[in-house]
Amino acid sequence: MSTTQDASAESEGLAPHEVHRLKPGTIGLWAVLFIALANAAPITAMTGNLPIAVGYGNGIGAPAGFFFATVILTIFAIGYVAMAKHITTTGAFYGFISHGLGKVWGMGAGLMATLAYVVFEASLIGILASFTKSTIETFGGPSISWIVYALIGIAIIAALGYFEISISGKILGVFLVAEVIILAALGIAILVRGGGPSGIEAGALNPVNAFGAVASDPKAAITGSAAIGLFFAFWSWVGFETTPVYGEESKNPKKIIPRATMIAVIGLGLFYTFVSWMAIAGNGLDQAVAISRGSTGNAFDLFYGITDRFLAGWVKDVYEVLVVTGSFACALAFHNAASRYLYALGRDGVVDGLKRTLGATHGKHGSPHIASITQSVITVLITLGFFFLQKPTDAAPDVAYIHQYGLMAIMGTMALLIVQSICSVAVIWYFHVRKKHPETASWWRTFLAPLIGAIGMLYVVYLLFSNIDFAAGAAAGSPVFKAMPYIVLGVGLAGVIGALILKSRSPERYDRIGATVMAESHER
Repeated sequence: MSTTQDASAESEGLAPHEVHRLKPGTIGLWAVLFIALANAAPITAMTGNLPIAVGYGNGIGAPAGFFFATVILTIFAIGYVAMAKHITTTGAFYGFISHGLGKVWGMGAGLMATLAYVVFEASLIGILASFTKSTIETFGGPSISWIVYALIGIAIIAALGYFEISISGKILGVFLVAEVIILAALGIAILVRGGGPSGIEAGALNPVNAFGAVASDPKAAITGSAAIGLFFAFWSWVGFETTPVYGEESKNPKKIIPRATMIAVIGLGLFYTFVSWMAIAGNGLDQAVAISRGSTGNAFDLFYGITDRFLAGWVKDVYEVLVVTGSFACALAFHNAASRYLYALGRDGVVDGLKRTLGATHGKHGSPHIASITQSVITVLITLGFFFLQKPTDAAPDVAYIHQYGLMAIMGTMALLIVQSICSVAVIWYFHVRKKHPETASWWRTFLAPLIGAIGMLYVVYLLFSNIDFAAGAAAGSPVFKAMPYIVLGVGLAGVIGALILKSRSPERYDRIGATVMAESHER
């Protein structure tokens, strides 16, 4: 099991200490990119989120909403990657914020970020189980409980998480390429054939429409909230920011991580904007809104129907299968991210005993195997909790999708948006208040861009809280829903209080918070 002295900790004024290492040089640019994009799960985001944005949000302005999100997240990413060029840490937000705003903020934000990725895996296990059950039954398979599919998915992901990250990277790459090909083929087919009943509507890309409620339908009196459309647009990107988590295992993190991050955020943005625009064009303006609201059947027919019409019936069948594999890929990617956050917290040795357990790496595979097993156990407990304690209702018959997927996604997104806002401020503090690396600081890249990013993230947090009942839908009556804000803020507060206690009682352990960064990573 390899260890190293934290060379950069001393240069940052932190206490150096011996740490366990993840296996270095395991993955390159494409693997990091595949893992990050799999986190965002393009086919799941489009199939699951676009109908909500179109039916209840900004309607035909949904593509403009995705473009607006692209701009804000790209600006956020500029400051984010500026930090990644100087700090290579598996803890990502935890490490960045600890070095920027200090250890107290770092511990609070680190625990919130860890909470986000921990529950994201459980969320995706819920939608994976729901999609798998539906798809198997559609093709004439047996009707069995969703919990069976959920536990099988968790077991496979646990096995993959035990080995080195390159294995997961290859699997995620295959699934991701398949998702992108079928969505791109659908979009191009619609574009080439001139769209559906309404043709190609350029107004869908008008930025003004991103902030307007869905256009009224004279026959159905359909109205919506622009805030919902924008929130679900931003939600579709969750996962792109995980690139720094894999810096320690990448071949040249000082170059790979910034490149992968910018490619992911811009690539996803342009792809989402194009696919959502073509989905609306293929269905027709009025029909797209009606289908998305379930007025004519299943809201997922926003994609299933046009895949059948513009490509072929067998392609639609493939699409439904890829929705399942895409959900699996996303769950696996979030498992890897959560495991590495748990590992980073354990490796710093802030809590006695965690350095030898959560902070340990496998002697052969160089993976955070104990943290991975711990994450799998947590996911099993959350899943069993929903299965046994949350009973289906007439309004929410699908516990796996409506409750586990929906509620855990909202909780994780809530935590992550807050952490992203704090991280943007940490970037400004690191370069302009602490005066670190003044030779690379600039008013745009390390000040104005992070400031705009922070304001944008806080705006999305506002959208979430102001529309949280609607976002939860039929699951809004669940005790889990009511407890979510208290859980998220409570975890962050616990981190802050814990750090303050360590500062007064154990300065040595306090100095370890967020201290582990790999200064020699760029030399691999």
